[in-house]
Amino acid sequence: MADTLLAERVVDPAVARPDEAPPAPPSALRAALVGNPNCGKTALFNLLTGSRQKVANYAGVTVERKEGRVVSPEGRVIRLLDLPGAYSLDATSPDEAVTRDVVLGRHRSEPRPELLVCVVDATNLRLHLRFALELRQLGLPMLLVLNMMDEAERQGLVIDMPGLSAALTMPVVGAVGVRRGGADALRDSFDRPLPPAPLPLPDGIDLHAEVRRLLAAHLRRTDGTRQHVGDRLDRVFLHPVLGPAILLAVLFVMFQTVFSWAQPAMDGLQAAMNQLGALVGQLLPDGILRSLIVDAVIAGAGTVVVYLPQILILFLWILALEESGYLPRAAFLLDRIMASCGLSGRSFIPLLSSFACAIPGIMATRTITNPRDRLVTILIAPLMTCSARLPVYTLLIAAFIPAHRVLGIFGLQGLVLFGLYAFAIVSGMVLAKLMTRGRAAEEHPLLMELPSYRRPALRNIGFGLWQRATMFLSRVGTIIVTLNVLLWALSTFPAPPPGAAGPAIDYSFAGRIGHAMMLVFAPIGFNWQICVSLIPGLAAREVAVSALATVYAVGASEDDAAAKLAPLLSAQWSMATALSLLAWYVFAPQCLSTLAVIRRETGSVRWVLVTAAYLFGLAYLASLATYQIAVALGGG
Repeated sequence: MADTLLAERVVDPAVARPDEAPPAPPSALRAALVGNPNCGKTALFNLLTGSRQKVANYAGVTVERKEGRVVSPEGRVIRLLDLPGAYSLDATSPDEAVTRDVVLGRHRSEPRPELLVCVVDATNLRLHLRFALELRQLGLPMLLVLNMMDEAERQGLVIDMPGLSAALTMPVVGAVGVRRGGADALRDSFDRPLPPAPLPLPDGIDLHAEVRRLLAAHLRRTDGTRQHVGDRLDRVFLHPVLGPAILLAVLFVMFQTVFSWAQPAMDGLQAAMNQLGALVGQLLPDGILRSLIVDAVIAGAGTVVVYLPQILILFLWILALEESGYLPRAAFLLDRIMASCGLSGRSFIPLLSSFACAIPGIMATRTITNPRDRLVTILIAPLMTCSARLPVYTLLIAAFIPAHRVLGIFGLQGLVLFGLYAFAIVSGMVLAKLMTRGRAAEEHPLLMELPSYRRPALRNIGFGLWQRATMFLSRVGTIIVTLNVLLWALSTFPAPPPGAAGPAIDYSFAGRIGHAMMLVFAPIGFNWQICVSLIPGLAAREVAVSALATVYAVGASEDDAAAKLAPLLSAQWSMATALSLLAWYVFAPQCLSTLAVIRRETGSVRWVLVTAAYLFGLAYLASLATYQIAVALGGG
């Protein structure tokens, strides 16, 4: 995984974004940010480049390539490359291999940088300086950036930067990657002449011993109060009993707030979409064009846009927990559980990323060095409940689960949502155990850096939420609207014959397709409308909500269009059908983009077919069992 979930731009790995970064002139200085994971390198990159970025993939591999343009105070243009985090040039993963090849000049599509900007965590120089010394041996002009200087000061660390610069024979500057203006010293340094290559260390020198010598000479601690606070917090958060209980409580509260905090904003968005639909409907005459724009475009987009607050609240929690330094500790707590399922603790971070979106989660598995662990993690990542499932879950829970209180404080709807997430997690762990069963046992030591506790930076969280919101809305404006227009056409044409008695949609292409699919889906309680919504939902899960609105003819010109869909479903569906559809969405791989990423990461169509087959099979069996049990209990 890249430096932090907070600072990452989650994008489809196959899509370049050249529109975001005007190309730098050929004479621009080629500089590369390089450093250990968790040094804040990507946050620093975002601070320096802002919106002047482009994101793509390195040719031939699925490692993300991020390049930005920096303009110095005197107008010098720097083409800045954010290389994947690495602990050593002795690469053990695709991420580290790309970094090694670029800095050594071996990469076939990336020229060797003219300047290495090595970023280190000022609070953890004992670990991070070793890699800086390894880079020093390459003979390239180099600049050392001591990031997180604010945190170092709070921990009572005093770093002799002039002395360290002289000892390393390279410029040394301080930075705070999460603060506005925190990279000014680095930006100013780009106006100075290119520094000479640092003097190499003698061959065979012990880099760890050299780091200890440098720290003894140029680092002292005046007050360890902040560090002691972190140690006291770790004694609570990493306690074998209290730690897991706190983690479970945090996750529980997170899902409760997804419902309770989002409702006012959802109501406001719904009112805005209603007004827009009514306004456009008044301006257009009755006919096909009005139906297309109002019912397909506006209504289709509106029934999905209203769930944006819930998605952003979920991301708010993830970003805040990552920014605070708590998530790596959660990985530590769950290492034993992951090992009991046959996986390494390194699988936790990719699986956690998959709760936001399976695409970056699957991409993050490239940091797993064990091939078997990496493959199994890829295969179960789609089971983690991504944010695209939230609109479907929210619609069905609101329609069929009453908003009662449990024990006077917990919302029943939030409990059901928490249960769906927990069911998906348990299912993934059971499947991982089955996939690794019968294979030779392997040791999976989890060696990871626990960053210092920090107060979450509002600027970084806001930037991360803005990225997620724009990405979600871009999907609404492209994939979702396009599919809704297609579904509207299938639901509108052909028109019913003269004298037809049944509903018009029964005679349309969509109606015919849905009725044909009933041969397969009737045993699990699905009606033909659900069958129709599953088809566009293959491109993006959240499209199923707007597809149902289109099939049930809930138009944007009506007041509270999305709000009317829930009671409409509760009146026409049984509880057994709703529960069956919830069970379907826990497992079904209703996302072609995820399958495409599995193809790119594994390099094999075979594993795509295996993933699709076992997930669709589990979805059908889970829905069948859920429906039949619910009917037997009187829910049919």
